[in-house]
Amino acid sequence: MNLTHHFLIAMPAMDDPNFSRTLIYLAEHNEEGALGVIVNRPIEMTLGELFGKVDIALEADELAQRPVYFGGPVQTDRGFVLHRPAGEWHSSLKVNDEVALTSSKDILESLGSTGEPSDVLISLGYAGWSAGQLEDELAQNAWLTVPADLRIVFDLPPDERLDAAMKLLGVDFARLSDVAGHA
Repeated sequence: MNLTHHFLIAMPAMDDPNFSRTLIYLAEHNEEGALGVIVNRPIEMTLGELFGKVDIALEADELAQRPVYFGGPVQTDRGFVLHRPAGEWHSSLKVNDEVALTSSKDILESLGSTGEPSDVLISLGYAGWSAGQLEDELAQNAWLTVPADLRIVFDLPPDERLDAAMKLLGVDFARLSDVAGHA
């Protein structure tokens, strides 16, 4: 099973406050583990404020009010940029030909001066799983999975993303039970 470029949707019974009602974009999933970013949990920080903290000029005023996201509980002091197009950056995890997750400063410098890449979601922290951990959580019905649709990440407001991902499965989140079972 390879869930790279999939969404993880937290089931209603998820009681971990880091992941309750979250939608995660998985940038990598292999035998060594998994890595992704939460794409529906903005924090009380704007891109303008973030760029000021890292001392990078942000020329595009329309970007300054965009939110920064809580990407997950791992390395919350470090920025991660989920972006399209993938491009070529110093430290990128290329998910596919279309999208990448980058943690180097050069992408912020480009965004600040040119507004490129055009589609970005900037998070502090990421969500990570060790080898077999995500598979165990899936077996315990902690998550639903669905192939990712990047329009949900880049075109919808954060509060609409979880429901939109659920609709990809044909499921209404409000109708999900917080009790799971196995057949």
